[in-house]
Amino acid sequence: MRSEIQASVDVRARQRIRRRILPYLFLLYVIAYLDRVNVGYAALQMTGALHLTPNEFGFGVGIFFWGYFLLEIPGTILVEKWSARKWMARIMISWGLIAMLMGFIHTPKQFYWARLLLGAAEAGFFPGMVVYLSHWFRYEDRARAMAFFMAAQPISNIIGSPMSGILLGLNWLGLAGWRWLFIIEGIPAVIFGIATLFYLTDWPHQAHWLEEDERQWISSELEREKQTKLLTHSYSAWQALRQPTVILLVLAYFCMNMSIYGVSFWLPTILKKLSGYSDLIVTLVTALPYCVGLVAILLIGWSSDRTGERRWHTALPILALSLGLALSVTVANSIPLSVTMFSIAAIGMYGYIPCFWSLPTSFLTGTAAAACIGLINSIGNLGGFVGPYVVGDLVKKTHSFATGILFLSLSALVAAGLVLSMRLTKQRRPVTAEAHA
Repeated sequence: MRSEIQASVDVRARQRIRRRILPYLFLLYVIAYLDRVNVGYAALQMTGALHLTPNEFGFGVGIFFWGYFLLEIPGTILVEKWSARKWMARIMISWGLIAMLMGFIHTPKQFYWARLLLGAAEAGFFPGMVVYLSHWFRYEDRARAMAFFMAAQPISNIIGSPMSGILLGLNWLGLAGWRWLFIIEGIPAVIFGIATLFYLTDWPHQAHWLEEDERQWISSELEREKQTKLLTHSYSAWQALRQPTVILLVLAYFCMNMSIYGVSFWLPTILKKLSGYSDLIVTLVTALPYCVGLVAILLIGWSSDRTGERRWHTALPILALSLGLALSVTVANSIPLSVTMFSIAAIGMYGYIPCFWSLPTSFLTGTAAAACIGLINSIGNLGGFVGPYVVGDLVKKTHSFATGILFLSLSALVAAGLVLSMRLTKQRRPVTAEAHA
């Protein structure tokens, strides 16, 4: 009888936590990612209006990640040590205001500064969310939770593509459509930033929306997981940052972001050049690969939690990204085949994510996990600067996207090799930990 009661507590607590937390975090990340990548759609008009060359545009979209780099680790530790709720609210309100200001830039320098400030404002959001999920979901449930949360990336592009196409057609108050795109898409961040202060709960023991036995169950489960890690190795945050596996994760994520953001920021322009379609049709076609990415992220996250395997579930999708990009160059004269190849690439762009971000919390906990997730995301995201910039530079020099796409394919191939070089196999129990900070 007692085991039946305990099982009931288990089911009730997990269901309540999923229903309360995941849809809201998903919505926040849709808003965040849309404000990050909408510049790719705005480029269909903005580059001409601001007289941006391809490498100037690549530099401008990529400089976003320098702001990220500077503030990522401190922001992530604040989530662990202070308050996820308050820090996320601050991030969303500030990035929403800066995103809206993007609609009023007039020179390349203003474009650079706006993107740099946007990155600084958003720093800590994504890794903070990864840490926050570890406050509520056990290791064996984490990849599925991460998959649901990270599905916001392809969803934001699926929603954002046609929305951006419609907004590009506006011409209100003498402002061009690309300006309204930034202004209108920045407003939800401010609104939900304020709502976050009242909706999110920092820790399970503070959750009034859970029953007492549910609060005790999830708190004890997470504490048991933490103690299991502490029994093996005891790392301080600084020691954890120097672990070989953490360094490999940083390098792999750097290479992946070179490839992913090189594709994301340039894909609308690539399809526009290949097809000659109108801006609205281009944005609709651009949404198709992201639909495939959405299915991939959910299925791969489910499969990884079902089997307990992380490394191959991370590496194989990345190989699909490399293959899809390489093949897209060979079929550039056919729009249907090009979109198909970019759809294969989208499997890797998103399918690897839930398993990859389950790796750090499989062997680290607390401040060490927060610091390492911040490090991986901050340095890794500098690849988001390098990839778009290199593509822009190669386009300027070769007057073709082919060389740039092959560079992005090679980058993904290197990332897959780095993941497979890690000595992480099927795990049900975490193996490393962090010391008391």
